[in-house]
Amino acid sequence: MRQRDWTIGTIVRREGAIVAQGLKRLPLSAGCALVVFSNIFCSGAANAHVKWFCGYDVAAQPRGLEDVLITDFWLLTAFAVIAFFTGFVIEETPLGAALLRAINRVTSGLRDNTELLFRLTGGFFFVALWTVGDFILTPELKTTSPAIAWLQLAIAAGLVSRRTMPLSALGIVALFAVAVAQYGVFHLADYPIFLGFAAYLALRGLQFEPFGIRAIDVVRWCAAITLMWASIEKWAYPQWSFPLFIEHPTLSFGYDPEYYMRAAGVVEFTLALALTWTPLVRRCAAIVLIAMFTSAAIQFGKLDVIGHALIVVVMLGIVGDDAEQAHAAKLQHYLLVPITYGVALTLFLGVYYGTHAALFGTRIL
Repeated sequence: MRQRDWTIGTIVRREGAIVAQGLKRLPLSAGCALVVFSNIFCSGAANAHVKWFCGYDVAAQPRGLEDVLITDFWLLTAFAVIAFFTGFVIEETPLGAALLRAINRVTSGLRDNTELLFRLTGGFFFVALWTVGDFILTPELKTTSPAIAWLQLAIAAGLVSRRTMPLSALGIVALFAVAVAQYGVFHLADYPIFLGFAAYLALRGLQFEPFGIRAIDVVRWCAAITLMWASIEKWAYPQWSFPLFIEHPTLSFGYDPEYYMRAAGVVEFTLALALTWTPLVRRCAAIVLIAMFTSAAIQFGKLDVIGHALIVVVMLGIVGDDAEQAHAAKLQHYLLVPITYGVALTLFLGVYYGTHAALFGTRIL
């Protein structure tokens, strides 16, 4: 067996010819999509959680769907579908195979230490919450109960050993239940990532894969649902973010704030949906999301670092996951891309607006 002493330079030289050839064949439409979204990818504002920095009211009337589903929205969505489709097509080519090999080699250390990274990051996160003292899982969920802070410290302590990880998972579920009781189920629909993280800890601690479902897949899907739900919020309540653009005018790159929030929501929804897709697509999406969350932390400071710590480590786990997924390059599989995108978009819009109307009596249109 050859010694695994790969470096980034080695990988680039080995795969460079294939990658360069593949890039030349990218469809023009996909290039246009990348140009349109490039500024959003580089902006921390797109993934700064607005509830941590600005005023909000989850019971307030959201933008009606007739004000969301306008021409700009459909054009941005069309670009997103093209980019999504292009990623799926590339995965079926020698370029896609070369990219996967390169990612596998670069992330071998990450893959071998994913559980340890989850435990260390979880420990940092819950110790930070204990230190602050008045948060339930996330900065906008406030509490005056000292027992909550000590429970969060106990969760961190439970991550020291694999045997006690399931107890930490139960603690996270208990915190989530307390938050639901205090803030309501609609508000906590923003955060299924916490339940996914708890499931990861429990499954890894018990060394259990129910029906062959891996712990990383459970938390990956929970992360995708979290981000898709958050993207709907960007369309329903863009005005929550407007104070950020007043305080930090460079965040919008000169775009109209209304347009910027529509584009940010489309980008986030597309990347989140990509987390549920094939290996290369989801791993590339996770890399982009890491860059976006990291830039948000640089822009908004240590509160954002703490708040996004768990989702960033989940993205790292996705990048390091080298599980294979067989899929044939057939027409019906290509058609799944726009169909899946359309169904997911309709489902999340429908559930968000329908649930809001049912709980708060707001109008949909």
